[in-house]
This record gives sequence, structure tokens and C-alpha cells, in this order.
Amino acid sequence: MNSRQRIQAALEGKPADHVPLTTWCFGFPAPRELQWETGGRPVEFWYTRRLEHIHTLLEPWTIEDEFKRAEAWLSLGIDDVLEISVPWGCDPRVLVFDATLPPGSPGGDPRWPTLVREYQTPSGRLRHAVKKMPEVGRGWPVQPDHVPLFEDYNLPRAVKHAVAGPADVAAVGHLYRPPSPEQGREFSAQMARMNEFADAEGLFTQAWAAFGMDAAVWLVGTDRAVMMALDEPATFDRLMELIFEADLGRVALAAGTPGVDMICQRGWYSSTDFWSPKLFDRLVFPYVCRLAELTHRHGKEFAYVITTGLKQIGPRLADAGVDLVYFVDPIQDKLSLEDARDLLARRVTLVGGTNAVSLASRDRERIRGEVRRALDVLGPTHRFILHPVDAVFPDTPLDSVKTMIEAWQEYR
Repeated sequence: MNSRQRIQAALEGKPADHVPLTTWCFGFPAPRELQWETGGRPVEFWYTRRLEHIHTLLEPWTIEDEFKRAEAWLSLGIDDVLEISVPWGCDPRVLVFDATLPPGSPGGDPRWPTLVREYQTPSGRLRHAVKKMPEVGRGWPVQPDHVPLFEDYNLPRAVKHAVAGPADVAAVGHLYRPPSPEQGREFSAQMARMNEFADAEGLFTQAWAAFGMDAAVWLVGTDRAVMMALDEPATFDRLMELIFEADLGRVALAAGTPGVDMICQRGWYSSTDFWSPKLFDRLVFPYVCRLAELTHRHGKEFAYVITTGLKQIGPRLADAGVDLVYFVDPIQDKLSLEDARDLLARRVTLVGGTNAVSLASRDRERIRGEVRRALDVLGPTHRFILHPVDAVFPDTPLDSVKTMIEAWQEYR
């Protein structure tokens, strides 16, 4: 079997020649013997094109790099997945103004320079400001010289979030909207190249096409989003509707494009660390149902990412039509592998079973033990993909990754 067939078997709950092993690369240091050059420069760290629209990298990660990384993982026996991020549109009438405030400036941060981006939209102005912080080390995403609308690093660096109250919500519909026809053509052209390579190498492809609650938290801030949902429900509901309209357009593009095997929705900020099951049912569940239904109408699979709260939210994701859940996490979540199996494995495919924290520990026995236990507990379900939750990072030791691979090859 090739990687695509193995992963497809896991999605269908059918036996395969062995349990697949996949990884996500988030700046993983390239093994010296597997390095390559792009445009005359050595590629020292591996990424994935799922990061394309939400992070800034020191060097671009091209579609050729995506192919080279896949070939490198395949050479080690790993069942790699080709990934792509679906673009979103912006109202052409929007005007953007950027500025940098010195430390201590009014409306800025007392210690650090503040990057400011203001949007002038047909529905009013938005101001978004974040601290300009030192880089944390090689391999990690870098902070650009402006304020991206969506970026995980905006949250800890926030001086002012883009959406502060009800008057700001309507402007979001101008900044985050379905892809334009030109963007659709560009995406289709990229997928044609990716599909040709995937067919030749037997690789599975995944398109990241929906933000959901993650977008709301990026726009409003973590604490403020929860309070707005509770204290100003009509305002927050309208924000979620606008986000869904753009998500729907992105999913429709991915679902209708040949070569996409599965569509994935981010859900890191939709877990029970932030939201009660009742609020999840009101604010997330209905939209996941509609996105999954649209995806299935085109014969594609639908995945969702959540790292904690699987006991409460996992069954609702299955009810919504989700086919695969990232992640079953032995470190961050409080749900045992046995309970995850009994609760969900008959309904959805589960991904995870080991963790990047364990890889970072360099503890060979800990790594081998996690891999063996995950394969023993979840492997027999035929609905399991081994994966270090949630990625391999710049500080992930290569020796630990090799230990994980060796254990997987031994115990699978």
C-alpha cells in the first residue's frame, strides 16, 4: 500500500498493511543527509503549506519544498501528507494604513515598539496593534513588519485587538470573505501541480479551509471573546456568521477542486479550555455541520483540529459529520487512550497518540512507551493514525524523531 491508500483505509476503518505515521512540520531542523537547496539557498528547516496564510517564515516555503519534504519523509518510511492553505478574499474598497509607534507612545506599549495597522472599510475603521518583539530563535516563524489580520502570535503580543465592540463587527465582512475568482484560479493551478505529484508518489492531500472560532479569538482576543459571547450574544453571533460566510466560500473552493482528498478546519481555540459544551453547541457545532455536509457532497473527507476537551466535544464533532479528529493527546488532554477508543473510534478516525513534549524530553523509553501503547490501544480499531501532537518544532531533537520512527516500525 502507498501512503494515500493507508490513510484512506484509516478513514474508512479498514485494515491496512500497517498503522500510518504522519507528522506536521513547524520549523523542524532538516536532517543533514536529507537537506536540499531552493533557489540556490539551503533549506535548513521544514514547514508545511498549511502555514502559508497565517505565519511569516524567514524564507518562503514553496510548493517544490512541500514536494521535497514529502520525498524526505517517505525515504524514512513516514506516510507524509501534502498540505495547502486556501486563500480568502478582501473587499477591494478597503484601504490599509501601517505605522510603528516608539516605546511609550500613546496607544502603544510602554516597553516595546508597537506595530499598528488601520483598515478603512465601507463599514467603518478598525485599528489593530501588537508589540514588536524579539525573535525567539532560528526556525520559528518571524514577526512581519506589519500586523497580519490572523496570526497566532498576535494574541500574546496584543496591544489592541481588531474587534473591540459591536461597532467593529461589520467591518470584518470586508476583511475576511470568500476567495475572489482570481484567487480561485490560482488555487486550482496550485492543486493541479500538487495532484500530479500526489498521484505519482501515492500521497494524500489536505486543504486547510476554515477558521471558525479561531478567527473570532484572533479578532477579539481570548478573554474578550468569551465575555462578548456571554454578555453581547447578538454581536458575537453576527461575528460568527461573518466568519462562517468566508469559511464556507473557502471550503466550497477546496471541495470543488480536483486533487483535494480532505478539508480541515482549525479548532485550537474552540476547546473546553475556552468554551462550555453549551456554547460550543451554539457557536461552533451548526457551522461544522454545514461545512462537513458541503465537503461530503463533493465526495471529500472533513477533519477538525482540537487538542483538549475531546471527551465533551469529540462526540459532537462526530454528530456534525467530522470524519477525522486531530488529536487524541496523551499529554495535554485528560482523556485516556482507552476512553478515546471506546467513545469515538467507531465513529471517527483519531490522530495522535504521542506528543512533541515527549520527543523534546529525549527520553527513549518514554517515547517508545507512548508509541507502543498508542499502537496497542488504538491500532486494532483500524481508525488510527500515529502522529506526534501537534507538530515537530525547531527544538524537536532528530534523535527523538528517529526513536519514534523505530518504535513505530517495531510495534506496528
